[in-house]
Amino acid sequence: MNHTKEFDIEIDGSSIHILRFENEKSDRPFLIFLHDSLGCIFLWKNFPEQLAEKVDCNLLVYDRIGYGKSGPFTSIKRDHFYLEKEADILFKIIQKLNIKTSILFGHSDGGSISLIAASKFPEYISGIITEGAHVFVEDITLNGIREVVKSYQTTKLKQVLEKYHFDKTEDVFHAWSDTWLAEKFRDWNMEHFLSSIQCPVLVVQGEEDEFGSEEQVDKIVGQVSGKSIKRMIPGAKHSPHKEAAEITMREATEFIKKIVLS
Repeated sequence: MNHTKEFDIEIDGSSIHILRFENEKSDRPFLIFLHDSLGCIFLWKNFPEQLAEKVDCNLLVYDRIGYGKSGPFTSIKRDHFYLEKEADILFKIIQKLNIKTSILFGHSDGGSISLIAASKFPEYISGIITEGAHVFVEDITLNGIREVVKSYQTTKLKQVLEKYHFDKTEDVFHAWSDTWLAEKFRDWNMEHFLSSIQCPVLVVQGEEDEFGSEEQVDKIVGQVSGKSIKRMIPGAKHSPHKEAAEITMREATEFIKKIVLS
């Protein structure tokens, strides 16, 4: 990729860390990557840049507030609307950086944020790829989170996360686990956003995803108004871009090229 930039911008008084890659075709859309609940720019590794090169698009990857090299959370207490608030922040980033057209690739929480953003701000988003996104709370999700909590308490998971989130690691972990495991969050549901999504949607999920069932995929595919594609990835768990990188890259490339060339 040409013209790589790493910088911070301020949104609502908080610093957001951004990697921006631009090619020589300024009219191409931006691929915007939204990480998962414990993720950040670095944990995507080189998957975003490889995909952007294959489809000849510009690229934007960022750390949400509280994660990675961005500023700290203003509060780790979250309500039912925290993902919608993140979609609003994404919109402000798009506006501030003067991005006219984008295709979103969202993993887990990032996938849910992508869906909400496409519902609320359709004029800026021409396609979405979700990976392990959630639109409602399932027992498999909660059981998966409980297992990660055990690992956080008994293994070196905390030390691993500290490499990426530094002194924000405790806040990152508890903002996720405490929110989803709270009894009052059991009825969280964002399906009401789906019917207003008119852009094409590729819904990717590992067949062995430990945080969500195939019903999550079917709910999304069955309720969005635009063209939707369902892809269950054999042998993959919650992160197909890592566990089945080749097939995920192929599916994403084909999907994006159809949008760009249409």
